[in-house]
Amino acid sequence: MPAKPAWPPRSAPRLFVSSALSQGAEIALSGNQAHYLSRVMRAAAGDAVILCDDVTGEWASAVMAATKREVVLRCERLLRSREAMPDFRLYAALLKKPAFDLVLEKATEIGVAEIRPMLTRRCVADRLNLDRATTIVTEAAEQCARTALPRIAEPVTLDAILREWPEDRLLYFADEQGGEPAAACFAAGAREGPKPAALLIGPEGGFDDAERAAIRAVPQARAITLGPRILRGETAAIAAMAVWMAVAGDWSN
Repeated sequence: MPAKPAWPPRSAPRLFVSSALSQGAEIALSGNQAHYLSRVMRAAAGDAVILCDDVTGEWASAVMAATKREVVLRCERLLRSREAMPDFRLYAALLKKPAFDLVLEKATEIGVAEIRPMLTRRCVADRLNLDRATTIVTEAAEQCARTALPRIAEPVTLDAILREWPEDRLLYFADEQGGEPAAACFAAGAREGPKPAALLIGPEGGFDDAERAAIRAVPQARAITLGPRILRGETAAIAAMAVWMAVAGDWSN
Protein backbone atom coordinates (compact mmCIF):
# COMPACT_ATOMS: atom_id res chain seq x y z
CA MET A 1 0.00 0.00 0.00
CA PRO A 2 1.52 3.36 -0.97
CA ALA A 3 2.38 5.70 1.89
CA LYS A 4 -0.09 8.46 2.60
CA PRO A 5 1.35 11.73 1.29
CA ALA A 6 2.47 14.25 3.87
CA TRP A 7 0.06 17.05 4.71
CA PRO A 8 0.69 19.86 4.26
CA PRO A 9 2.99 19.12 1.32
CA ARG A 10 6.32 20.93 1.11
CA SER A 11 5.03 22.71 -1.98
CA ALA A 12 2.12 24.36 -0.14
CA PRO A 13 2.08 28.14 -0.58
CA ARG A 14 3.08 30.26 2.42
CA LEU A 15 1.53 33.58 3.43
CA PHE A 16 1.81 36.01 6.33
CA VAL A 17 -1.55 37.32 7.52
CA SER A 18 -2.54 40.14 9.86
CA SER A 19 -5.16 38.08 11.73
CA ALA A 20 -4.27 36.17 14.88
CA LEU A 21 -4.18 32.43 14.21
CA SER A 22 -5.41 29.61 16.43
CA GLN A 23 -6.72 26.06 16.18
CA GLY A 24 -9.92 26.04 14.11
CA ALA A 25 -9.80 29.76 13.29
CA GLU A 26 -11.23 30.72 9.89
CA ILE A 27 -9.39 33.38 7.93
CA ALA A 28 -10.80 35.20 4.90
CA LEU A 29 -8.18 36.57 2.50
CA SER A 30 -8.93 39.13 -0.19
CA GLY A 31 -7.04 41.42 -2.56
CA ASN A 32 -3.59 40.35 -3.74
CA GLN A 33 -3.45 37.32 -1.45
CA ALA A 34 -6.76 35.95 -2.74
CA HIS A 35 -5.63 36.57 -6.32
CA TYR A 36 -2.34 34.77 -5.66
CA LEU A 37 -4.03 31.71 -4.16
CA SER A 38 -6.98 31.43 -6.53
CA ARG A 39 -5.49 32.62 -9.81
CA VAL A 40 -1.75 31.96 -9.57
CA MET A 41 -1.70 28.83 -7.38
CA ARG A 42 -5.15 27.60 -8.50
CA ALA A 43 -6.08 26.75 -4.92
CA ALA A 44 -9.31 24.82 -4.44
CA ALA A 45 -11.29 23.50 -1.48
CA GLY A 46 -9.21 21.06 0.54
CA ASP A 47 -5.83 22.37 -0.62
CA ALA A 48 -3.19 23.18 1.97
CA VAL A 49 -1.82 26.65 2.67
CA ILE A 50 0.72 27.50 5.37
CA LEU A 51 -0.20 30.66 7.27
CA CYS A 52 1.99 32.73 9.61
CA ASP A 53 0.86 35.58 11.82
CA ASP A 54 4.25 36.81 13.20
CA VAL A 55 2.91 36.09 16.69
CA THR A 56 2.07 32.43 17.29
CA GLY A 57 4.02 30.82 14.45
CA GLU A 58 3.26 28.71 11.40
CA TRP A 59 -0.06 26.92 10.83
CA ALA A 60 -1.18 24.24 8.40
CA SER A 61 -4.45 25.51 6.97
CA ALA A 62 -7.02 24.12 4.57
CA VAL A 63 -8.88 26.04 1.89
CA MET A 64 -12.61 26.02 2.66
CA ALA A 65 -13.73 28.06 -0.35
CA ALA A 66 -11.96 29.98 -3.10
CA THR A 67 -13.16 32.64 -5.53
CA LYS A 68 -11.17 35.21 -7.43
CA ARG A 69 -12.02 37.82 -4.77
CA GLU A 70 -11.89 35.84 -1.53
CA VAL A 71 -10.29 32.69 -0.18
CA VAL A 72 -11.45 31.28 3.15
CA LEU A 73 -9.10 29.03 5.10
CA ARG A 74 -9.29 27.13 8.39
CA CYS A 75 -6.28 26.66 10.67
CA GLU A 76 -5.83 22.93 11.28
CA ARG A 77 -2.67 22.63 13.40
CA LEU A 78 0.40 24.50 14.56
CA LEU A 79 3.50 23.37 12.68
CA ARG A 80 6.13 25.57 14.34
CA SER A 81 6.10 28.23 17.02
CA ARG A 82 7.41 31.67 16.13
CA GLU A 83 11.17 31.43 15.84
CA ALA A 84 13.58 33.13 18.20
CA MET A 85 15.93 35.44 16.32
CA PRO A 86 19.33 36.75 17.36
CA ASP A 87 19.10 40.38 18.48
CA PHE A 88 20.94 41.63 15.40
CA ARG A 89 20.06 44.85 13.57
CA LEU A 90 21.11 46.15 10.18
CA TYR A 91 21.62 49.90 9.85
CA ALA A 92 22.00 50.35 6.10
CA ALA A 93 22.45 53.63 4.25
CA LEU A 94 19.87 54.14 1.54
CA LEU A 95 21.05 53.01 -1.89
CA LYS A 96 19.48 53.23 -5.33
CA LYS A 97 16.15 51.39 -5.34
CA PRO A 98 17.20 48.05 -6.95
CA ALA A 99 20.26 47.76 -4.72
CA PHE A 100 18.36 48.58 -1.53
CA ASP A 101 15.57 46.19 -2.50
CA LEU A 102 18.23 43.49 -2.65
CA VAL A 103 19.52 44.44 0.80
CA LEU A 104 15.99 44.22 2.25
CA GLU A 105 15.40 40.83 0.68
CA LYS A 106 18.71 39.28 1.69
CA ALA A 107 18.66 40.72 5.22
CA THR A 108 15.33 38.96 5.69
CA GLU A 109 16.63 35.67 4.28
CA ILE A 110 19.82 35.81 6.34
CA GLY A 111 17.84 36.36 9.52
CA VAL A 112 18.24 39.87 10.92
CA ALA A 113 15.72 40.93 13.52
CA GLU A 114 15.44 44.57 12.50
CA ILE A 115 16.30 46.75 9.51
CA ARG A 116 16.94 50.46 10.09
CA PRO A 117 17.36 52.43 6.82
CA MET A 118 19.82 55.27 7.32
CA LEU A 119 20.55 58.67 5.78
CA THR A 120 24.17 59.77 5.45
CA ARG A 121 25.83 62.71 3.68
CA ARG A 122 26.73 60.70 0.58
CA CYS A 123 23.43 58.87 0.13
CA VAL A 124 22.14 59.02 -3.44
CA ALA A 125 18.59 58.32 -2.21
CA ASP A 126 16.79 60.25 0.50
CA ARG A 127 13.44 58.49 0.93
CA LEU A 128 11.96 55.02 1.24
CA ASN A 129 8.49 53.74 0.41
CA LEU A 130 7.86 51.92 3.68
CA ASP A 131 4.81 50.03 2.40
CA ARG A 132 6.80 48.73 -0.56
CA ALA A 133 9.72 47.83 1.68
CA THR A 134 7.38 45.93 4.01
CA THR A 135 6.02 43.98 1.03
CA ILE A 136 9.56 43.05 -0.02
CA VAL A 137 10.55 41.71 3.40
CA THR A 138 7.22 39.89 3.82
CA GLU A 139 7.57 38.12 0.48
CA ALA A 140 11.18 37.24 1.29
CA ALA A 141 10.12 35.81 4.67
CA GLU A 142 7.46 33.70 2.97
CA GLN A 143 9.96 32.40 0.44
CA CYS A 144 12.61 31.43 2.99
CA ALA A 145 10.18 29.95 5.56
CA ARG A 146 10.73 32.46 8.32
CA THR A 147 8.06 32.49 10.99
CA ALA A 148 8.99 35.99 12.24
CA LEU A 149 9.10 39.15 10.18
CA PRO A 150 12.00 41.55 10.60
CA ARG A 151 10.96 44.94 11.90
CA ILE A 152 11.58 47.80 9.48
CA ALA A 153 11.58 51.49 10.30
CA GLU A 154 11.45 54.82 8.51
CA PRO A 155 14.86 56.20 7.48
CA VAL A 156 16.69 58.30 10.08
CA THR A 157 19.95 60.22 9.95
CA LEU A 158 23.24 58.74 11.07
CA ASP A 159 23.63 61.59 13.57
CA ALA A 160 20.30 60.71 15.20
CA ILE A 161 21.24 57.03 15.38
CA LEU A 162 24.57 57.73 17.06
CA ARG A 163 23.11 60.22 19.56
CA GLU A 164 20.75 57.56 20.91
CA TRP A 165 23.04 54.53 20.72
CA PRO A 166 22.26 52.14 23.62
CA GLU A 167 25.06 51.22 26.00
CA ASP A 168 24.44 47.48 25.74
CA ARG A 169 24.49 47.09 21.93
CA LEU A 170 27.70 46.37 20.04
CA LEU A 171 28.16 48.49 16.90
CA TYR A 172 30.13 46.95 14.05
CA PHE A 173 30.76 49.27 11.14
CA ALA A 174 32.32 48.48 7.81
CA ASP A 175 35.13 50.99 7.34
CA GLU A 176 36.77 51.04 3.92
CA GLN A 177 39.80 52.70 5.54
CA GLY A 178 40.47 49.62 7.63
CA GLY A 179 39.58 47.77 10.77
CA GLU A 180 39.78 44.33 12.34
CA PRO A 181 38.93 41.41 10.02
CA ALA A 182 35.17 40.94 10.27
CA ALA A 183 35.12 37.27 11.28
CA ALA A 184 37.71 37.77 14.03
CA CYS A 185 35.91 40.83 15.38
CA PHE A 186 32.53 39.09 15.40
CA ALA A 187 34.05 36.05 17.13
CA ALA A 188 35.59 38.27 19.82
CA GLY A 189 32.21 39.87 20.44
CA ALA A 190 30.55 36.46 20.66
CA ARG A 191 33.07 35.32 23.28
CA GLU A 192 31.86 38.09 25.56
CA GLY A 193 28.51 36.28 25.72
CA PRO A 194 25.15 36.95 24.05
CA LYS A 195 24.81 40.68 23.44
CA PRO A 196 22.59 42.78 21.21
CA ALA A 197 24.55 43.74 18.11
CA ALA A 198 24.20 45.89 15.03
CA LEU A 199 25.91 46.29 11.69
CA LEU A 200 26.41 49.72 10.12
CA ILE A 201 26.86 49.87 6.34
CA GLY A 202 27.52 53.10 4.46
CA PRO A 203 26.34 54.40 1.07
CA GLU A 204 27.92 54.05 -2.37
CA GLY A 205 30.51 56.75 -1.62
CA GLY A 206 31.23 55.50 1.89
CA PHE A 207 31.20 57.51 5.12
CA ASP A 208 32.92 60.91 5.03
CA ASP A 209 35.66 61.78 7.50
CA ALA A 210 33.34 63.51 9.95
CA GLU A 211 30.89 60.60 9.96
CA ARG A 212 33.69 58.10 10.42
CA ALA A 213 35.03 60.06 13.38
CA ALA A 214 31.56 60.30 14.93
CA ILE A 215 31.05 56.52 14.61
CA ARG A 216 34.45 55.75 16.12
CA ALA A 217 33.64 58.04 19.04
CA VAL A 218 30.82 55.73 20.12
CA PRO A 219 32.27 53.50 22.87
CA GLN A 220 30.51 50.39 21.55
CA ALA A 221 31.81 50.89 17.97
CA ARG A 222 34.18 48.38 16.40
CA ALA A 223 35.54 49.03 12.90
CA ILE A 224 35.69 45.98 10.64
CA THR A 225 37.16 45.27 7.24
CA LEU A 226 35.55 43.00 4.67
CA GLY A 227 38.71 42.06 2.82
CA PRO A 228 41.10 43.60 0.29
CA ARG A 229 38.53 44.50 -2.36
CA ILE A 230 36.18 47.48 -2.54
CA LEU A 231 32.62 46.20 -2.20
CA ARG A 232 29.43 47.84 -3.36
CA GLY A 233 27.06 48.88 -0.56
CA GLU A 234 24.66 45.99 -1.12
CA THR A 235 27.51 43.46 -1.40
CA ALA A 236 29.10 44.72 1.82
CA ALA A 237 25.81 44.44 3.69
CA ILE A 238 25.09 40.91 2.49
CA ALA A 239 28.64 39.69 3.09
CA ALA A 240 28.92 41.15 6.59
CA MET A 241 25.49 39.90 7.67
CA ALA A 242 26.33 36.39 6.50
CA VAL A 243 29.67 36.36 8.32
CA TRP A 244 28.09 37.61 11.57
CA MET A 245 25.31 35.05 11.37
CA ALA A 246 27.81 32.24 10.76
CA VAL A 247 30.18 33.30 13.54
CA ALA A 248 27.89 34.76 16.21
CA GLY A 249 24.31 34.15 15.09
CA ASP A 250 22.02 31.19 14.68
CA TRP A 251 23.92 29.74 11.74
CA SER A 252 26.58 28.62 14.22
CA ASN A 253 24.20 26.38 16.21
